[in-house]
Amino acid sequence: MAIAVFKKGGPEDFDDFTALPKTVTQEKKWQDLNKAWWEANPMRYDLTEKLAYAQGSKEYYEEIDRRFFSSVWQIMPWDKIPFDNLIDFGSLGQKDVLEIGVGCGSHAQLLSRAAKSFTGIDLTEYATKCSTARLKCFNCEGTIIRADATKMDFPDNSFDFVWSWGVIHHSANTRKILEEINRVLRPGGKVTVMVYHRSFWHTYVRGALYYGILRGEFFRKKSLNQVVQETTDGALARYYTVSEWNNSLSDLFVVKKTLILGSKSQIIPLPYNKTKEFLMSLIPNRLGRFIVNRPFIGFLMVSTFEKK
Repeated sequence: MAIAVFKKGGPEDFDDFTALPKTVTQEKKWQDLNKAWWEANPMRYDLTEKLAYAQGSKEYYEEIDRRFFSSVWQIMPWDKIPFDNLIDFGSLGQKDVLEIGVGCGSHAQLLSRAAKSFTGIDLTEYATKCSTARLKCFNCEGTIIRADATKMDFPDNSFDFVWSWGVIHHSANTRKILEEINRVLRPGGKVTVMVYHRSFWHTYVRGALYYGILRGEFFRKKSLNQVVQETTDGALARYYTVSEWNNSLSDLFVVKKTLILGSKSQIIPLPYNKTKEFLMSLIPNRLGRFIVNRPFIGFLMVSTFEKK
């Protein structure tokens, strides 16, 4: 999920919120930058507090999950299992499941325990090794492969359910991933993904007003897209309106449900640090959800769709 940390680098020619590469060379450059960024910045949720446990230990993974799931609970509390309001875990026992972008394996562990079979892919070596070690540590069955989702090496019609949380908008070519998902998904199969939503608040209040004007980024001759990019995780990140996202899916899938979610961090437009964490803790979760889980503010778009 987006984090307000100014970063250096990234593709200067990524000049629009939903830009796709215009050439093969540009696409390779973007994907190389994307891979390098995530190799250097894996999703360990250790931005303000480093992990105290040995990498690969049970405690290491449990602390990653505690941090990740506590942030999810603020946004979207679950019933029995994290994300069970988005994933029908009870039905996965008859399904072959694919996850695109495994990170440190929090979702891989949940999905592999419930699925008939589980396969996870990730662009980076770190995530592939980290998630493989996690499955072994917790005695979970599944396969983790280092692979580029824009060109997956799976036969057509291989999976019944595809899951991806906050990943495909970072790719050099999100459109190619959608085409690949359509190819490997079986008829009747379902997909649930989270991508970034270009809300008014996130773009114009947080981005333009706070970072662009008050923090002076516009005076450094940066565009609005550049300002938003520099305060977002990843080498690049696409932000879609609901209509833009639906249009990108319309020839491949039938959209069944779309949710717009947000984070209490959006209410406080400061760089992410312990001061911001403290201020966020003063806002009750229920109140935070009431404020941010709406299209005007929320920056997360969760979409469930089926193959046409």
